[in-house]
Amino acid sequence: MIIELCNCTAVLLHEIMMKEIKQKDVACTYALALRSSENTDWQSVNQAIINRWSMAGLKRIKNIAWSGKCFT
Repeated sequence: MIIELCNCTAVLLHEIMMKEIKQKDVACTYALALRSSENTDWQSVNQAIINRWSMAGLKRIKNIAWSGKCFT
């Protein structure tokens, strides 16, 4: 059975705006969105991350998501 994240853009944007959500949490969702067959508006998601945390924050989230470290 395959399970994947649906409505990736909306889920990510919602998490990014929640102050209690940390970068590692967003990285987990980002990783799931990367693996989803559903389209994600990466430009909007990345801009929202930059607006909240900075370009360095975006790079950190991407590194954690791509490496899979968010799940450990």
